[in-house]
Amino acid sequence: MLSSTDSRLVRRVSAVLNATFVLMILTAVYFFVNWRRTPNGLTEFLAMRITVKNLLVSLICLMGGAWSFHVFGLTKPSRDPSLLVEAIRVAKACTVAAAFTALFPLTSNTSAFTAPYLLLFFPVSICVCLLARLLTVTCAQRFANRLDGPRSLIIVGSGRRALSVYKQIRESKHPIFNVLGFLSSSNCDDISEELQPLVLGSLNNLETIVMRQTVDEVFITLPAESCHSEIQFVITTCERAGVEATYLLSDIFELSLARPTVESQANGSIVRLKVVQDDARLLVKRAIDIAGAAVGLVILSPVLLIIAAAIRLTSRGPAVFVQERYGLRKRSFRMYKFRTMVFNAEKLQDNLEALNEVRGPAFKMRNDPRITPLGSFLRKTSLDELPQLLNVLKGEMSLVGPRPLPLRDVSRFDRAALMRRFSVKPGLTCLWQVNGRSDTDFDNWINLDLKYIDEWSLGLDFKILFQTVPTVLSGRGAV
Repeated sequence: MLSSTDSRLVRRVSAVLNATFVLMILTAVYFFVNWRRTPNGLTEFLAMRITVKNLLVSLICLMGGAWSFHVFGLTKPSRDPSLLVEAIRVAKACTVAAAFTALFPLTSNTSAFTAPYLLLFFPVSICVCLLARLLTVTCAQRFANRLDGPRSLIIVGSGRRALSVYKQIRESKHPIFNVLGFLSSSNCDDISEELQPLVLGSLNNLETIVMRQTVDEVFITLPAESCHSEIQFVITTCERAGVEATYLLSDIFELSLARPTVESQANGSIVRLKVVQDDARLLVKRAIDIAGAAVGLVILSPVLLIIAAAIRLTSRGPAVFVQERYGLRKRSFRMYKFRTMVFNAEKLQDNLEALNEVRGPAFKMRNDPRITPLGSFLRKTSLDELPQLLNVLKGEMSLVGPRPLPLRDVSRFDRAALMRRFSVKPGLTCLWQVNGRSDTDFDNWINLDLKYIDEWSLGLDFKILFQTVPTVLSGRGAV
């Protein structure tokens, strides 16, 4: 069994090896595409001059590929590999790796590196990496089983929890444990009838057993609320004998949303309960945000200038409307929009509160008298939201996430559960945007936001982005 330090080293080495493999595929595809330019074959190809620039680009691609394979969980073998799951993960990693390899045609002074070259590399890398991945997983499993065999396990406890753990181990497709038996505690739980033949004795026999038998791990299933002293006795005995002890955290507290992670601190270990998914995929999300916002601002700059000029020419006031909104962890920020209302619209809202058409804290009116003719068009086409690409670039928003709410709406929240939508960055588009927009009532709006938070993945972000385009073009639900 690897220690945590060894495990981290193995994952890092695996990430670099995977990325090196991708770089080798890149080289092979390059040779295949350019074989006519090297009439002397592989010998002439290997004798080609390598520049410092190409070395730097190769190093960037290697590091980017290693990072992408690590982010998508391809640096450790899966116990039960599914072809579909593995194919999706490999495709995602190769997609990110292919983005880094785009540096070659961008920095090439010759026609050796071209876009068709990358289009060939992309499917080849997915197929070859997937095949290599499945072969590696299969070989690793067989090697591990031959090298170590199942780990010898003693389960402390003989009641309902112990029986549940035992059944999970017994029903596993690839069992990694050999259960030697159970130790009972008359003070903590009753002996399950099914486990009686496997009971080795009481807790007092633990030290003798670990001294005279080969024991790799002790799994504690005693309830923490009533067996604190017994659990402490088992932990102390295992520490003294040098045997690994394990306790199931979910037996201490009932968790519905939080995901527990154990972290080492100077004064001991702590268990952090995170209510949102917080891993390296957020770095990918941020990279996509930066690239998308930067490209969007450059490509759409003529459109932005035309809209700004049209607003100034058709109504009094600035072209861009700036308003305080709540973002991540309820931190306020200045959100940008093209102005779609008359200059003093916020001061006029108090007189319109009675005409609010939305049940709940939000304010919506289909025929809001403050909206200008041009503003109505901008809202229907969502062009008024384009300046928020600046907020995305600044890191205050994301391309996909719950829509940022005004201070007025949030001040009217009456349930703590509504505040969970602030556990992620707000976005330009979200599930609410592609599921009816203003045709959706407030409760369903919030439920869609929470569903996005709980089920978030990079795939879901791409799905929402692709669905946003036809939704905006149709103008459905826009107010």
